[in-house]
Amino acid sequence: MSEAAAPAATGQAGAQSPAAGAPPAGVLRDWLGQMLVIRQFEAESVRLSLAGQIPGGIHSSAGQEAVAVGTAQALGPDDVVSGTHRSHHHALAKGLTPREVMAELYGKASGCAGGRGGSMHLVDARRHFLGSNGIVGAGLGLAMGAALAMKMRSQQTVAVGYFGDGGANTGRVWEFINLAALWKLPLIAVCENNLYAVETHISQAMAGDSVAARASGFGLPAETVDGQDVLAVHDLVRRARNRALAGQGPTFIEALTYRYEGHNVGDVQNYREKSEVAAWLEARDPVDRLRQRLAGLGELDDASFTAATARAEEVVADAIAYAEAAPWPDPASVHRAWPAAAGRP
Repeated sequence: MSEAAAPAATGQAGAQSPAAGAPPAGVLRDWLGQMLVIRQFEAESVRLSLAGQIPGGIHSSAGQEAVAVGTAQALGPDDVVSGTHRSHHHALAKGLTPREVMAELYGKASGCAGGRGGSMHLVDARRHFLGSNGIVGAGLGLAMGAALAMKMRSQQTVAVGYFGDGGANTGRVWEFINLAALWKLPLIAVCENNLYAVETHISQAMAGDSVAARASGFGLPAETVDGQDVLAVHDLVRRARNRALAGQGPTFIEALTYRYEGHNVGDVQNYREKSEVAAWLEARDPVDRLRQRLAGLGELDDASFTAATARAEEVVADAIAYAEAAPWPDPASVHRAWPAAAGRP
């Protein structure tokens, strides 16, 4: 029997709530649209991977949309983001198009990495997305390096490095946090705690009260946030960014979230009950929570939500058609520089 029960819909004790001055309804509708595109993109990616259309498998981020969208919407266009092996939502929220990302999953030349990276190596230097990363916790180190460069150049930008609860049990993560705190780097470390490191529940792998409590020992602000609440995530990241730009150093964020799919496509998920997933979907789904908030404000009715869902489906269907029609990379180009370094700043 799994030990991971869905928390109450009001959020866990100690988790941050959004400030009273929430973004206007029009902005929230845009965020909802982004989250719907990510949810549909992941659903179709799983289907296509199981059908053999996408080579190499994927790691679905369905259920974690609010973390990526809330974070990205608190950043400036020149701020840097570095992801994990589970990074479709990070890439799409940072501004990569569904066409570019889907084509990369297919391995096509018009993908964001020219078809050379696939699901775990999405990248776009033009949009300051340093990439997803197959090495657990390593993306945080790339973000820390970017933050060091920003400080040395006196740039008014920040770097965000994502990692998961599994990464929180690797030594490299804490080396990065230690240096960022020591050097007061403009780094925002975001731990997406979805409770499972592959098949292992966090309660079976990590001592202590929380990942954030562990981070606080390095002398930097470390807060826990409800990762299913896009407004709460946005508010905390916004404050962390302002703090970094003021020269006050890094912030550590533990976002409590959940993944609806297995660790990867084909995962039989015999380590958790279906009822557990259903409970999170019913009580804590980030898309539904934002939908309910807008409905409560009188800014979204059922017809409008249905239309928004249909638009997301159209966007993803277009991305699939684009990827399927795109050319394969030219084998003669194998020795050329990778796309992010060739003709891209």
